[in-house]
Amino acid sequence: MNAAPVRVVLVDDHEMILAGLQAMLAGFTGRVRVVGQAGSSAEATRLVTMLRPDVVLLDVRLGPESGLDLCRVLSRQVPEARVVFLSVYDDEQYVFEALRAGAGGYLLKRVDGPELVRRLEEVIQGETVVDPTLAGRMAVTAARLTRGEFWPGANRGLTQRESEVLSLLVGGLSNKAIAARLVLSEETVKSHLRALYRKLEVADRSAAIAVALREGLFR
Repeated sequence: MNAAPVRVVLVDDHEMILAGLQAMLAGFTGRVRVVGQAGSSAEATRLVTMLRPDVVLLDVRLGPESGLDLCRVLSRQVPEARVVFLSVYDDEQYVFEALRAGAGGYLLKRVDGPELVRRLEEVIQGETVVDPTLAGRMAVTAARLTRGEFWPGANRGLTQRESEVLSLLVGGLSNKAIAARLVLSEETVKSHLRALYRKLEVADRSAAIAVALREGLFR
């Protein structure tokens, strides 16, 4: 057990979630102390920079903002603060992307108080903590990625649909043409593009194409 309570900053865009976490952790004040909470990336960055907590408990999505992007920022600016995602998304691809962004863990929001506290204590000891329901699936996915059994870009966190969109992007198709080919709306195509830009860590379609060609995703 830690000599001092784990100092935690909570980050979620839902007030009810923040209140629930505060209540859940209130019974473990000897082991965990909530030192601040935030509902946006800007507020979280300011708080974490100022308070220098041991752990940032963070949601994957913060309204229109990305918790994954915030994790990258915090990992650069406050590397001593371990980021642990607390999410409703039980998809191993999110876990891979979170760990690539610099997170120290990924837990699901159905975790109970004692388990959450134990995991927070583990992560500040340098362990990487993953919800047990996801850990086995991650091992299977990692093995299949190693054998090349997934679609192009899966190792970068792309979903199969995002991979299809990227392949058509490399082929020179416009958003309208991609939408027609995949029988999607243009707005849905734009949503997939935003997601794959984030995962490839690029800002626009030309940079995404450059990454796809450089890494040999499509030939």
